[in-house]
Amino acid sequence: MTKRITIDPITRLEGHGKIEIFLNDDGDVEQTYFQVPELRGFEQFCLGRKAEDMPNITNRICGVCPEAHHMAATKALDAVFGVEPPSAAKKIRELFYSAFYATDHTTHFYALGGPDFIVGPDAPASERNILGVISKVGVEIGKTVIACRARNHHIIKMLGGRAVHPTAGLPGGWSKSISADERLLIEQTARENIEFALFSLQAFDDLVLKNSGYVELILSDIYRHRTYSMGTVDANGQLNFYDGQVRVVDPDGAEFVQYAPKDYAEHLAETVLPYSYLKYPYLKQVGWKGFEDGNDSGVYAATPLTRLNVSEGMPTPRAQEHYERMYTTFGCAKVSARRYAPIHHRLATHWARLIELLYASERMLELALDPEITSPETRNIPDPSRFVGEGVGSVEAPRGTLTHHFVTDERGVLTRVNMIVGTTNNYAPMSMSIKRAAQQLIASHAPDESILNRVEMAFRLYDPCLSCATHFLPGKMPLTVSVRDSQGGLLREMRRKA
Repeated sequence: MTKRITIDPITRLEGHGKIEIFLNDDGDVEQTYFQVPELRGFEQFCLGRKAEDMPNITNRICGVCPEAHHMAATKALDAVFGVEPPSAAKKIRELFYSAFYATDHTTHFYALGGPDFIVGPDAPASERNILGVISKVGVEIGKTVIACRARNHHIIKMLGGRAVHPTAGLPGGWSKSISADERLLIEQTARENIEFALFSLQAFDDLVLKNSGYVELILSDIYRHRTYSMGTVDANGQLNFYDGQVRVVDPDGAEFVQYAPKDYAEHLAETVLPYSYLKYPYLKQVGWKGFEDGNDSGVYAATPLTRLNVSEGMPTPRAQEHYERMYTTFGCAKVSARRYAPIHHRLATHWARLIELLYASERMLELALDPEITSPETRNIPDPSRFVGEGVGSVEAPRGTLTHHFVTDERGVLTRVNMIVGTTNNYAPMSMSIKRAAQQLIASHAPDESILNRVEMAFRLYDPCLSCATHFLPGKMPLTVSVRDSQGGLLREMRRKA
């Protein structure tokens, strides 16, 4: 008789989700389902709105990464209105975005994913959180983590107008310039960010890489998948969060395609399955083959690790040093003059995330020192004669490549909206990672809480934001109400079909 294990809710992520694990008669894992039972529907209720409202609507999709949606929507409006922002505006946007990356990657490492390593995957659930991390590393280090978030949120508020839901993005530029005093503060913040990023990488070295048990876990097949990798690269083929072309490499590291974000629909398609509201993107030229690894499957991932997998190195010096160290530690050969063969051990995403934290900090300093950053020329007003009525905006959200596609009528009112967000890119590989971890970790005996947490680690490494990702309408999720007695026994179950 098939047995069922439910992990509900899954923890330390943004949004709501659950994992259903089904065992066969021998007690082995037969099937798993990563289920997202929430619907936001932004792609539908934005229709009929004015296009220029989108940067302030879509940043409500998520309270963790509103800056990413604000930026992608703003860039989409540049294309809709046919206007090119001034150079200074682009640099201010990227500086703002670098500060956001510093806060977001800090949050994931220390509060969401990091507790599995800093506190330990077998620690009680009550300790695997930010308080457990502070208890392990000390109050002073905890204050350093909080200070990093605080100073960068101050920069975000100063440049974006609000600390959580920014308002400064406009078609053709940015609504605020940077004063000389503000530039000095940003420079100081960036320098402190660099020191914090280096400290975090050293902490990862001391707590994870020098722990043989953790290294064995990272290098095991439990969390390994050979899929295509996606990320945005600049004109030199190196990582960029704000702008560039999207590159995809195959599981062996050969470039599969590189395209301008506006052409995403030529290369990506999406499918849906009946038990979840999330969409499953895949590579059109390969096709959807289900949850399969390898070159013949259209499944790809878009994460901090895959961004490094597709890049010809890092654009900043210290981040480049750590990039080299990570790939040589994994024994990766070079597939081009500067790019290494991909790392497929998914837990290495945590390491890649810290390298990106260092890059964001170094890039923030470069921009703060740029003489043009204090220019008052921060916007070009759109010319009605150049109105296009359709545009795509793309940035690298911390969780993966984020695409906003807007189509309007002649009045600038939205008639079509499509968004492929960071977590949506990774829904198929997350489902695959959960199944693989469950199959290898759950034996014929009943799994304990520690084993189930290690299954959760398979999705947590992707830093999923499920609120961002749930836009498909209509969904096919049934509503189930279970009535239980005081001892937990099931008295009655009522189900409403979708």
